[in-house]
Amino acid sequence: MSIFEYNGSAIVAMAGKECVAIASDLRFGVQLATLATDHKKVYKIHDQLFIGLAGLGTDSETLSQRFTFKHNLYKLREERDIKPSAFAQLVSATLYERRFGPYFCQPVIAGLEPDGTPYLCGMDSIGAQEPAKDFMVAGTATDSLLGICESLWRPDLGPEELFETVSQALLSGQDRDCLAGWGAVVYVITKDKVIARTLRGRMD
Repeated sequence: MSIFEYNGSAIVAMAGKECVAIASDLRFGVQLATLATDHKKVYKIHDQLFIGLAGLGTDSETLSQRFTFKHNLYKLREERDIKPSAFAQLVSATLYERRFGPYFCQPVIAGLEPDGTPYLCGMDSIGAQEPAKDFMVAGTATDSLLGICESLWRPDLGPEELFETVSQALLSGQDRDCLAGWGAVVYVITKDKVIARTLRGRMD
């Protein structure tokens, strides 16, 4: 078993019309043993920017703290929140500086640029960026998530439609992966607010 699959995860982010959503499953396991069903894999950087960290649970916690620390330093120096595109460069540089002993994480960044444009970006463990206009997935359930996202996603979804689409995609995708599941948490980011909802899967 790969070290990236040790704890299991499923993360999906989707773009809509002036809104973006990011969701993850809630399972924390050690290989096939489930230890908890409330494990957080999506972290808030600020109101318009979230990051999902799939992979080894300990490295996810470490990276989330490092990114929060770096954003706080940026905000003190610049007196504004960091843009998602700039944050992607920060994440990429942070991962690449540890390329010879990498963090076992695959980040997914979701946010809104200052003009309301959705921003999605995925990376591998050494910071190679893959921006997307539609959706981005990471974790152990990527094969099933990609297929269902391609079937359900369409351009210019509103916040409520985006919530339904990302929820159905994640719940259906993680049902086909024994290392992910046990419900989900979904964040829908708009210019005015962040909607956070916790879902329970069909097997819970």
